[in-house]
Amino acid sequence: MAEAAVIRRVRTSEPGGKTFSSRRALAVLEYCARVYRRNWRGTLFMTFLAPILFLGAMGFGLGSFVGRGFGGGVSYAAFLAPGLLAATCMQTGSFEATYPIMGRIVWDKVYHAMLATPVSVFDIIAGQVGWFCIRLALVATAYFAVMVGFGLVPGGPLAILVIPVGMLTGLSFATWIAAFAATQRNDVGFSLIFRFLVTPLFLFSGTFFPIDRLPAPLQPIALLTPTYHGVALTRELSLGGVEPVSALVHLAILVALVAAGIAACRITFQRALIK
Repeated sequence: MAEAAVIRRVRTSEPGGKTFSSRRALAVLEYCARVYRRNWRGTLFMTFLAPILFLGAMGFGLGSFVGRGFGGGVSYAAFLAPGLLAATCMQTGSFEATYPIMGRIVWDKVYHAMLATPVSVFDIIAGQVGWFCIRLALVATAYFAVMVGFGLVPGGPLAILVIPVGMLTGLSFATWIAAFAATQRNDVGFSLIFRFLVTPLFLFSGTFFPIDRLPAPLQPIALLTPTYHGVALTRELSLGGVEPVSALVHLAILVALVAAGIAACRITFQRALIK
């Protein structure tokens, strides 16, 4: 028993002998929540008003000119809503992983201060990922509530699973972008991410129209994006008629991307925080 404990400690330890602790990770998450409590008003639009405005304008406004050729004859609003949920989680996760992460490493040195306590690098990563989950859950739940209110959930009780799928979609971006943010010393790279990655994926990964409407050379590229898998799975759950094999493929890809992103965070955070 004692030998096994030593082995576990070696495997999870960092320079300085620190090990992972769920209690300390929760303390990091609490810090993130306290920061959010001070600036939550600035996120009201994206979290709560954007679903109503987007679905109203695109789903019912523009959608009134679109026939029922989407998703097996459903309205355009019902086709659009789950895609918007996943795509908005992507946007939220991407933003949460840019300036807040770099700011705590470069500008405010918050993570360095945490490391002066028994908190380890992986405690910081786990607490930060936990906070990503909470923010994404807020966004996904708000979107789902609006979908239910507008009567855009024909898929039945299983449709509530769009919330965790939306969270996974956001995490598949947040973890990788957080790993990238830990390597940055200014915000130039973030504008490139939003201009050339997040915005194109928002528009061309099946959110607003099926990817088979894209030019043929772009369709294989769209199929490789995590946004497509999040949009496709949320749409299957929302509209009903989930295909088990395709659903498992979408889910496995998203989970694998999140796991790999956390591993990348462990490498880049360690390099940025432990000299």
